[in-house]
Amino acid sequence: MDLNRRRLVGAAAALWPSLAWSQDGWPNRPLRINVPFPAGGTTDILARVLAPELQARLGQPVVVENRPGAGGNIGTADVARATDGHTIVMGTVGTHGINQALYGARLPYDPVKDFAPITLVASVPNVLVVNPKKARELGINSVPDLIRVARANPGMLNMASSGNGTSIHLAGELFKSMTGTFMVHIPYRGSGPALVDLIGGTMDLMFDNLPSSMPHSRSGRLKALAVTSAARSPALPDLPTIEEAGGPSLKGYEASSWFGLLAPASMPPEHVARLQRATAQALALPNIKETLATQGAVASGMSSADFAALIQRELKKWAQVVKVSGARVD
Repeated sequence: MDLNRRRLVGAAAALWPSLAWSQDGWPNRPLRINVPFPAGGTTDILARVLAPELQARLGQPVVVENRPGAGGNIGTADVARATDGHTIVMGTVGTHGINQALYGARLPYDPVKDFAPITLVASVPNVLVVNPKKARELGINSVPDLIRVARANPGMLNMASSGNGTSIHLAGELFKSMTGTFMVHIPYRGSGPALVDLIGGTMDLMFDNLPSSMPHSRSGRLKALAVTSAARSPALPDLPTIEEAGGPSLKGYEASSWFGLLAPASMPPEHVARLQRATAQALALPNIKETLATQGAVASGMSSADFAALIQRELKKWAQVVKVSGARVD
C-alpha cells in the first residue's frame, strides 16, 4: 500500500471509529442480550426497542432472550460466566445496584469485577399504582389516603413487585419504613406477571417502573398515585412525586430505576467500545428518544467510564437504603 493510500485509510478510520473497531471481524455471529426478567417489563421493553438498531449497526442479528429468576440474578450470572464473546446483559439498578447489599455472599456474581460496563441505556422513575377497584372500595385517591388505610389495617394490603431486591421491591420497602406502615410484599418473576395480577385484582398496589405501567394507568386499568423520582416525570407532568404528595414523613423520598448494557469482564475493550458507540448512536436517534420518552424513560448512551462510576455510586446508595429499610430476601 503506498503512502497516500495509507493516509487515506488512516483518515477514514479516524473519522469513522466503528470501521476501525470492526476490522477484526467482530461480531461474527449473532449477539445475545440477556434480559434477566420476564417479557413485558421495562427491562425487556428497552432491550427490544434497542435490538433492531444495534443489529443495523453491528451487521449481525441481535437476539433478546429472557432469563428470569432470583431478582435478576440468574440471567445476570449467566452473562458473568459467558465465554462466547457475543453475550451481554441488560442490567438494572437491581442487578448492579441493589442485589449486592440484599443477597450478600449468596449473590452469584460480583457486579463490578465480573462485568465490563458498556453504557447506560435509560433512566426511569417508578410509579405507585393501585388496583382501581380496590382504590374505590377503600377510598384511596392519593398517597395520604394510602398511608391512612395501610396504618389502620396492617398487613391487609398486598404489595406486588418484580422480584426480591429489585428497585420496585426496594421502592416499596423504603415507603413502608418512612411511613411506618406494613404491607405484605409478594414478589413475582418480573413486572409482567405482577401487573397481570395487579390489574386482575389479586394484588392491591405496586411501585412499578413507569414504562410498563403507564399504558395501563392511561387506560384506567390501574390508578397512578405518584412517581418515585425527585422531580415529576415529563411523561406524566400532572402526577406528583411521592415526596410532594406524602407530606413530612416522606420528605427526601426517591427511588428511581436505571437500565444499562454490560458485557462479561473478559470481553476485549475494543469490542466493548464498539458496543458503546453503536448503542449511543441508536439512543441519539429522534425516533428512539421519542419512543423511550413516551414511556417515561430518558435515553442516555453515556461513556463506559461514566457508567462504571454510576454503578459504584449506586452500590453505595442502595446499600444504605437496604440497611435503613430492613429489606431482605426470603
